[in-house]
Amino acid sequence: MRTVPSHTAVKLSAAAELFAEHGVDQTKMEDIAAATTIPKATLYYYFAGKEQILAFLFRDALDRVADEVAIAVESEGSAAARLAEVIRAQLRVMAEQPAVCRALVGELGRAGRIPEIAAMIHSAYYQPVQSLIEDGVVDGSLRQVPDPGSVAMAVFGAVTISALSYLVSAQDLDQERLASAVTTLVLDGVRSH
Repeated sequence: MRTVPSHTAVKLSAAAELFAEHGVDQTKMEDIAAATTIPKATLYYYFAGKEQILAFLFRDALDRVADEVAIAVESEGSAAARLAEVIRAQLRVMAEQPAVCRALVGELGRAGRIPEIAAMIHSAYYQPVQSLIEDGVVDGSLRQVPDPGSVAMAVFGAVTISALSYLVSAQDLDQERLASAVTTLVLDGVRSH
């Protein structure tokens, strides 16, 4: 796949809406061209097909999550406070890209078969959150857990599924309320007593 110019990438959010509404299998490249106002030939110049467009949208969302998580992890404060900010950051990105998130629900099996997506989640989220959990043991704000890597996955899952539950039911995602609920759940489970 070629590097997609930013002015083209921005228009692809309309493809996410189509994927969320109809699924990848029921969406044609002609539909994507019409919705995005990107000529079909241009789409094929950058992407081999609609599955690559979907993968591009997932990668873009994960890149944004990675950037926000990195900022939260490197910020000041206790590990527990930074973990709460990681949760808020992930919810913020998901709220900014609801169509991509809804498409993820419908295409979860397909996304799981894109190896680079799994690798990106690992490096963008699991590893930094695992390190944050380990830092929390050192600074005393989090208790030691037997498997910090699994806890990092559980945090990602709790945030992702909670947000997706709102987004697929067409409810407004109240980021602060949900961040508070998930943070309370997570920290009461891992906070040092």
